[in-house]
Amino acid sequence: MPDNIALFATIVLLLPMFYLLLAAPAFLLVRLDIVPVTRLLRGMFDSYFIALAIAGGIGTLAVLADGRPALGLGIGLIAGFALLSRRWFLERMDARIRDRDSGDVTAVRRLRWLHWGGMLSNAIQVGAVLASIPQIAAVS
Repeated sequence: MPDNIALFATIVLLLPMFYLLLAAPAFLLVRLDIVPVTRLLRGMFDSYFIALAIAGGIGTLAVLADGRPALGLGIGLIAGFALLSRRWFLERMDARIRDRDSGDVTAVRRLRWLHWGGMLSNAIQVGAVLASIPQIAAVS
């Protein structure tokens, strides 16, 4: 029988990742020089990082309590990466928004590249977590 706590922790970790995976591409269809659009994009990434860090922290504690330190380390690394990425990412996004608002014509393009980078980072993490599910679900 598979380890239900480990699978549950993994699924909960995937929820914010899938949210961003599905929601972020919609912003490719709109212009980022529209103030409400960039506010919404920034809020989406901010919420994603917070939700991922919380889900990862809870998942880490759950699998550690269940006696799976290697999995706990992996989930903890994802949570830690989310916390560190949040600050780095939002600082750069805020700088690009300020540049755009001050008239820099290249700021929107740099903001778009940041958006692409956030989506790529999330897709890589989703792939890594999905690839680890067979090992997590294996009979202990």
